Amino acid sequence: MKNSSLLFCCLLFVSLTTLEAKTITVASAAALMQADKAALPGDVILLQKGDWQNATIQLNAMGTANAPITYRVENAGTVWLTGQSSLSIGGAWLVIDGWHFKNGFAGKKAVISFRTSKTQLANHCRLTNTVIDGFNNPKRMDENYWVELHGRNNRIDHCQFRDKQNMGVLLAVILDNDLSRKNYHSIDHNHFGYRIPLASNTGELIRVGVSEHCEFNSNTQITDNFFDNCDGETEIVSIKSGANTIRGNLFKECQGSVVLRHGNKNLVMDNLFLGNGKTGTGGVRIINEGNWVLNNFFYRCMGEGFRAPLCIMNGVPNSPAFRYLPVKDALVANNSFVDCAPLGFCEGSDTERSQAPVNVLMVNNLIHNQKDKLVYLTFDKITGFHFAGNIVNKDQGQNLMAGFSKATLIKSNKDSITISKTVYQTTKYWLDSISKANPERQELVLNNKPGFSSTNLISQLKKLEKEAGTNWYQPAKTAQGLLKIDCSDVASLKKIVEENPGVNLSINLTGKQYLFDAPINVLQHLELTSKQTTPIQLAIKGINQAFLFQIMSGSSLTLKDISLDLSNVQSASFIATDSSGAVKHVSFSMNQAKIRNIPSVFFDATKTSVADSIIIFKSSFIQGSGILFKMNQELGKKGYYNVELLSISNNQFKDYQGQVLDLIRTGNDESTMGPIVRITNNSFTNLQSNALDKPMIRFAGVQKTLLENNRFINCYTSKVMILYQDEVKAAHRLKGNQSEGSGQIQTNKFLVID
Repeated sequence: MKNSSLLFCCLLFVSLTTLEAKTITVASAAALMQADKAALPGDVILLQKGDWQNATIQLNAMGTANAPITYRVENAGTVWLTGQSSLSIGGAWLVIDGWHFKNGFAGKKAVISFRTSKTQLANHCRLTNTVIDGFNNPKRMDENYWVELHGRNNRIDHCQFRDKQNMGVLLAVILDNDLSRKNYHSIDHNHFGYRIPLASNTGELIRVGVSEHCEFNSNTQITDNFFDNCDGETEIVSIKSGANTIRGNLFKECQGSVVLRHGNKNLVMDNLFLGNGKTGTGGVRIINEGNWVLNNFFYRCMGEGFRAPLCIMNGVPNSPAFRYLPVKDALVANNSFVDCAPLGFCEGSDTERSQAPVNVLMVNNLIHNQKDKLVYLTFDKITGFHFAGNIVNKDQGQNLMAGFSKATLIKSNKDSITISKTVYQTTKYWLDSISKANPERQELVLNNKPGFSSTNLISQLKKLEKEAGTNWYQPAKTAQGLLKIDCSDVASLKKIVEENPGVNLSINLTGKQYLFDAPINVLQHLELTSKQTTPIQLAIKGINQAFLFQIMSGSSLTLKDISLDLSNVQSASFIATDSSGAVKHVSFSMNQAKIRNIPSVFFDATKTSVADSIIIFKSSFIQGSGILFKMNQELGKKGYYNVELLSISNNQFKDYQGQVLDLIRTGNDESTMGPIVRITNNSFTNLQSNALDKPMIRFAGVQKTLLENNRFINCYTSKVMILYQDEVKAAHRLKGNQSEGSGQIQTNKFLVID
């Protein structure tokens, strides 16, 4: 009777609370925060349509499990948080629904923080149906998070996060103290999209913890999300704590991996890694102890090294937390790898990372590989690995270790691969012993049949491509045509460029001479071309000019079918990139352009700028001095660099006094893919320099280079013609080049000569 009375009182209290709940309409950030102060459990605060500029919002109300407080945009996406705006949540049982951050930035703070002070953290709060798109700090190196999770039992779901370009993790789970550990946060059904290569560290989409928290459990659940072309750095999801689950996610064409960087007993399960043959697409990288990778499907993931479809690292003996703790007690089971690059065992082995993995169990995996000669690569002793029940397609040529068997595999389509008949050994005893050793994971079913298996799971994962994120947001389309204009003089050229920012321009130079009285800032995608065969004379009046053309943030310059004489361009460089440190990248290209008499630097990549690509094709550089391509100002030893892809192919370099290329990336950071350099099918004739310490081409810290089918005649005689300098592992290749009367190539252990 007493219990019945207590239950009745509780139900009555809940009913009264619900009856008292009210709907409050607000039209400004100030009104919203005033409503928050008075909000009671069950209240709904409706945000009316409007542009809320420079809004700093804090929400501290207290709802309940049965009666949360909801802050919902009346029509999702019609309240825009713009300018310098941010949201901080410090209450409990709050729901944020339908907000849109765009056309602004948050400065050093997070765009959305699940705390309002160091002691006022959010608990049981939910961020849903919300968009952050391009909400970047103006300066690329001004680092911040878009979302930081504190507290416990918070959820982020059905949101869309797109186009983060400034430095900083997009979504960070913070474990600063006990109030945020063992948090059981859920990050689910979100769309993470289109993060371009950052050319530095801190380009993760999700990071759970940091190295000093590696001994703490987070228990964060990252499930049913869609990661779409997330190329920021090698770590797409970076796990730096324990007991986290990454399950049921779709990774589509992401140049990176799920990285179990620090922390123990994490689980990566039921995910689809859809590389589609894109360079650098990875899978899972394993470090630390007790981490399991189960029942994932990897399709045409082409990453190498740290980005391999499966990368199991070597560790550092007695490692400090921030380096590489050795791998121990790892389980890799029931995964399928279809037409992927080779798997990597003991990856990163060097004089520091000298401790090979211990007790790694690789059981019942299926590998179908007709694209590569190798199934796996080993970089150290593998006595700590134990293999059983792994199946490889019969026509694979590698001499395999015990525990790998060959069979006829039938690939009906990219979603399905089967074994023609049962030829695999039973591994039940392995599976039973693994389960007994890990009682906390006994609910996981370890399948005796090799490979990925789950009814309709791939179809369900592919549904995420359409259903993850919000159902109301479509990014604005930016495609536009090319405006073609004839231009006979400098005044017209300057006017056209200045009056058409953001417009795709193709300017046909019809004059014979262009005398500039000031530099030109390129504010759009600008193409300069000409139908004249005689070189156009360019000149700039005045002294101490830094450049003639400057490619501004977010813009590009192309020289196409044009012949230029730069004899009278007395500026420090002909072309420079934006020196302001602005967030957006640039690009530069040349196609069948002829450049004569370069007096100084042709192309100067200024500090903090990044070019997505520099493509030089079927062009010529004849006579001049200085550095043609100067990319040597990033000296901060943090792994920064100026260009992601540099391609120089089918060009002629002749009678030049100076360097062709000086490209530097300093420090020992291993989180990026670039710079990637391809120099192929070029002719270098009579290139010399009086500087004894400057090679014709210098690669310092460049990640990957290919020099193929080039011809060097009388270049840098008795000097170093090409110099390779590396602090960390790199991949350099020389193939099919010819050299006559030219200087030496100073090599290192990372260079392969075919």
